[in-house]
Amino acid sequence: MANLKSLAKDTAIYGMSSIVGRFFTYLLVPIYTAKLSAASGGYGVITNLYAYTALLLVILTYGMETTFFRYANKPNENPEKVYSTILMAVGFTSLLFIALIFLFLPQISGFMGYSDHPSYVWVMGLTVAIDSFQCIPFAYLRYKKRPIKFATLKLLFIIMTFGLNILYYIVLPALYKNHPDIIGKIYDPTVGAGYAFYINLFCTGSITFCFIKEFTGFKYVFDKALMKRMLTYSWPILILGVAGILNQTADRIIFPYIYKGSDMNTQLGIYGAASKIAMIMALITQAFRYAYEPFVFGKAKENDNRETYAKVMKYFVIFTLFAYLFVIGYMDILKHLIARDYWDGLRVVPIVMIGTMMYGIYFNLSFWYKLIDKTIWGAYFSGIGCIVLIVSNIIFVPRYGYMACAWSGITGYGTSMLISYFVGQKMYRINYPLAEMAKYLVLSIILNVGMNLSNNYIPDAGAIAVNTVLILIFGAYLVKKDFPLSRFPIIGKHFRH
Repeated sequence: MANLKSLAKDTAIYGMSSIVGRFFTYLLVPIYTAKLSAASGGYGVITNLYAYTALLLVILTYGMETTFFRYANKPNENPEKVYSTILMAVGFTSLLFIALIFLFLPQISGFMGYSDHPSYVWVMGLTVAIDSFQCIPFAYLRYKKRPIKFATLKLLFIIMTFGLNILYYIVLPALYKNHPDIIGKIYDPTVGAGYAFYINLFCTGSITFCFIKEFTGFKYVFDKALMKRMLTYSWPILILGVAGILNQTADRIIFPYIYKGSDMNTQLGIYGAASKIAMIMALITQAFRYAYEPFVFGKAKENDNRETYAKVMKYFVIFTLFAYLFVIGYMDILKHLIARDYWDGLRVVPIVMIGTMMYGIYFNLSFWYKLIDKTIWGAYFSGIGCIVLIVSNIIFVPRYGYMACAWSGITGYGTSMLISYFVGQKMYRINYPLAEMAKYLVLSIILNVGMNLSNNYIPDAGAIAVNTVLILIFGAYLVKKDFPLSRFPIIGKHFRH
């Protein structure tokens, strides 16, 4: 019991630091869209380059985070030797990556479409290399059960990043208008989107100096035989990771290569900014994931685990449907999180949210192959979904623009979700309450239609009032069917009598 309590506490700390990080990143969107107009394409550049960094981070860590935990906990392995070997390996590949970036900078920046701004490429390349290296000492902190330092460093990075963005995108531009001679020494208004990348590099590099204890106190040893065994273990994880991250970022990476219009960065920026509103669903999925992972593996040995997984899936679907209705219902408020010239992209929000919901369902379905140690299935499912997503983008983006990106997400995630479900029912059958979930889905569709009519034909305040009533209808149905008030300790007394 004590171990479970400790696990729950640590999970909460790790999860909170990650969720807070994503939340503050989310809050940067109003700043960027307010200060970088859609026409300038600045936010399109940020959207594109951060998609590359997400993919590169997976490649440059090549599954070594998970591999470290696996081998550091093996009875016959020396944890310090495992840590030292992985630290040196990832450090070497990160340095090699940096060297290649600088060696071929003109060619790389030209291929990516940033010939006029090669600094964007080398700055983000250097940032992602440092970030990849930091993943190993962060994993070491988790291994040593030091969640407080882990969360503190994550939060320090968030505070520094958010503060410097406020400084360079709001405070200094305001001061520059009246004192260009003085402020011009530390601020150049022509840099624009570049400050987002420079700030990221500064903050990421600064955090590295906080790992002095994790870089010292042990003998550096590179065990070639050990590294060979670990690479054998890590390559399927790398494939799964690449497929998974491409499902989330491929559209933003390939958009510049397949979109035919001259306003490519403008369109990508509109899509990226509007999609951030839909990321409310991603935050909910992330929170659910941090609570669910330890729960699932903790339940794995209990006799009723399959029934429990089925119930959890049902509540996840209910939870995300409620979140979907909340965003659609209050779109007239949430749209102010991005600047007005990005509002044309709001039509992608419900589509992206549905895709994210499918990804969350796929994540819940994925536990069957993790529980039977057949993780290669995850590589198959994610890989097939990724191929479908990329092909859909290539075919439809030239004609339909960023709307095709949104719909391609549904096709990719939906494919992975359906294949995982049908294969899973043969390999590890779980009787999900499909009929009960279908009722909530039908109700949500009806309420969604009502919200769309309300948003289109009723003035703002009236639409919000109507949509609130519709959300309350969903809540009332939820209380009646699955959370009767009689179950609650205090309120339930009145309903039982």
